Amino acid sequence: MKNESVVYFGKCVFGLFFVLGNIFLLGYIFSRNDAFASGGFFLLIFGTAINLLLVVGLIIYAFVKKDQFNYCLKAISILLINIPIAILYAVIGISILDS
Repeated sequence: MKNESVVYFGKCVFGLFFVLGNIFLLGYIFSRNDAFASGGFFLLIFGTAINLLLVVGLIIYAFVKKDQFNYCLKAISILLINIPIAILYAVIGISILDS
């Protein structure tokens, strides 16, 4: 990969999961359709697994390609922004479902 393509990949994956999380959360808030809540739960489970695999893959790639190390760390940090957002959305979703 080229230097900036690693960072671009991280931004795209972050954006994809961020947009999907927003769709499921706002879809449930506005429609009260349980399919959105179920979809958000599965996104939380599978999104965590996928992001974790991508972080591990980027770490391995960073150690194999030493010149890409800083770019991989930048992409990993972008991907890790999803963690507090996912926790916040999970807390919001649980509090909505309990009420």
